[in-house]
Amino acid sequence: MEDESVKSLNLAARRGALVTVAAASALALASCSAGQITQTSSQVAAVDGNQAGSANDPVLVRDVTVHLTTDGEAGVKFTAINQDTSHTSHTLESVTVDGEEVELDDAEPIERNCSLVADIQSELDLIEEPEVGCIQHVATSLENPGFAYGGVVPVEFVFDTGAITIDATVSAPVLESGVENREVGGDTAEASHH
Repeated sequence: MEDESVKSLNLAARRGALVTVAAASALALASCSAGQITQTSSQVAAVDGNQAGSANDPVLVRDVTVHLTTDGEAGVKFTAINQDTSHTSHTLESVTVDGEEVELDDAEPIERNCSLVADIQSELDLIEEPEVGCIQHVATSLENPGFAYGGVVPVEFVFDTGAITIDATVSAPVLESGVENREVGGDTAEASHH
C-alpha cells in the first residue's frame, strides 16, 4: 500500500479561521472611515480663514482673515453668503475687528444665493470680475493698532439678521507666485548647498 498524504482536519480548520479573520479585519478597517461621522470630517483646514453663520444660518461668513500688508494696509478678507430660503435679501451693516470699525466701500444688499467678497483693495485689484454669477466685491480698510502676524482677533459682523462674532487669524496676503525671492540664511545657506 502506498502512503497517501493525509491532511488533518485541524490544519484545514486553522486555514479557514485565518481566512475568516483576515476578511473580517479588512471589512472592519475599510468601514472605519466610510461614513461622514469621522474624526477628521469636521476639522477645518489650518490655511483657510475661519467661518460661522447667523441664527438659523440665512447668512454665512467664510474665510475670515485680517490682512496686513508690508505697506501698512489693513483690512478684513471674508465672503458673506446669503442662503436664506425665503428669498430675502440681507444687508451687512457693520464689521469690527477687536472693537475697531472696518470701513466698507459701497456694500449693497446681498440677494438670495449671492455672495459679497471683501478684502483689502490691493488684493481685490488682482481678482477678475466674473461674467456670470451674483458676486459683489467690496474693499475693506482698517486702522492697525498693532495687530501682529499670526495673532488671533475677534471679528464681529452685524447683518440685518443679527451679529456673528468669530476669531480670525491676522496674516499677510498670499505672495504672487514667482515674484518674491527669499534669501535664506546668507553665507551659511550658500555653503550648505555645495
